[in-house]
Amino acid sequence: MDKNKRIAILATDGFEESELASPKEALLNEGFDVDIVSDKEGTIKAWKDGNWSGEYNVDYTINNVSAKDYNALVLPGGVINPDLLRRNDDALIFIRDFFKQSKPVAAICHGPQLLIEADVVKGRNLTSFNSIRTDLENAEALWVDEEVVVDEALVTSRNPNDLKAFNSKLIEEIREGKHDLQHA
Repeated sequence: MDKNKRIAILATDGFEESELASPKEALLNEGFDVDIVSDKEGTIKAWKDGNWSGEYNVDYTINNVSAKDYNALVLPGGVINPDLLRRNDDALIFIRDFFKQSKPVAAICHGPQLLIEADVVKGRNLTSFNSIRTDLENAEALWVDEEVVVDEALVTSRNPNDLKAFNSKLIEEIREGKHDLQHA
């Protein structure tokens, strides 16, 4: 089994803590290298149970990495995190490049808001936190209410309760590697 995989988790202040911590732990347990990539240096602050929570060290800033450096991308949710990142052109280019390179991308909860802004959801089956269902449908995504949805190399889940299934499918997609995507 090829353990020489490098995964990027793109996040900034206000990410849902479990949606970064749980996938990161699962990926590390597989022997993969995992980097937290952000729009700022230093640390980013998590959100948990309606309050600010722990700080996480940023490994690289978005302008110092490229999708070609990684085998897959994880987009945690939270309400604040994707709203801040969707206004960052470098973050959107980074996301689009994973799709152009047919690499796995996994987004949970409000994370798919970044996929809308990156213009990569049209015609794709996915799920999300229910409050952004209409946003995804307006972007011509095919939204379904399931704990995990896989559309080629795109893995999506609804909320932290789905993390076990999300992590499992994410790891499966990383092991499969690049996909020949119809939507890229």
